[in-house]
Amino acid sequence: MNGTMLQSSTTTLWVNEIFYSIQGESTFAGKPCIFIRLAGCNLRCTYCDTTYAFSEGVRMGIEEILNQIRSYPCQLVEVTGGEPLLQHPVLLLLRRLCDLEYTVLLETSGALDIACVDPRVHRIMDLKCPSSGECHRNRFANLEHLTARDEVKFVIGTREDFEWAQSQLQGSWTQRVGAILFSPVFGVLEPAQLAAWILEKGLPVRLQIQLHKFIWGPNVRGV
Repeated sequence: MNGTMLQSSTTTLWVNEIFYSIQGESTFAGKPCIFIRLAGCNLRCTYCDTTYAFSEGVRMGIEEILNQIRSYPCQLVEVTGGEPLLQHPVLLLLRRLCDLEYTVLLETSGALDIACVDPRVHRIMDLKCPSSGECHRNRFANLEHLTARDEVKFVIGTREDFEWAQSQLQGSWTQRVGAILFSPVFGVLEPAQLAAWILEKGLPVRLQIQLHKFIWGPNVRGV
C-alpha cells in the first residue's frame, strides 16, 4: 500500500484507526481531537513512528466514518496517516467534515499536491529535512498554495537538519502561513538542544514537542 495512489471506490477509504485523544502537535496542541488515521504511505522516513499504518487497515465508507466520529463529544478532527492524500476519496471526506462544521486538520507530508484540498481545511504540511531520507521528495510548489490557515512543520534530528530548515525560511510563503513549526525527532534530538539553536539564530518559528508521547509514552497506539 505504498508508492502510488491507493485503489478504492469513490466513497470508501482504507482506514488504519479512528480514536479520540489530545492533539499532540501543531498550534492546536493540547485540545481534544478526533483522529482519522488512513492507511498507506509513499514515503519511508527514517524516524517514522507510525510504520504500522503502512499496510494495516480496513475499508470503510465515508458515511460510516462520519457516523463513528459523531459518537465523540468533539468538533476538532484531524485526518492523518500514513499519507492521507494517497487516497483520492479523502477529498470528499474532508469536504463532508467541513460541511458538518467540524474544525478540520490535515496532516500531510507535502510530497503530494495540496491544491485540491478544500480551502476550509487547516493543512499541516511537512517539509522533509535531510535526515528523513526523503528530502528529495518535497514538492516545493505546494508552498505557493499555503494560506494563513495552514502550518508548515520541519522534523529535525540533527544540526544539518536545523541549518537546512533555516535555509528554507525565505520567500513570501513564510509571511502567508499561519505557523512554522520546528519539532525534534523524539529520542534523537533533545528539545532543549533545538530550543537553544532556535534562540541562537533568533528564528521566528514555534518549537513543538509531541505532547502525546510525553503523556502516554512513545510506543502507545491510539493516542
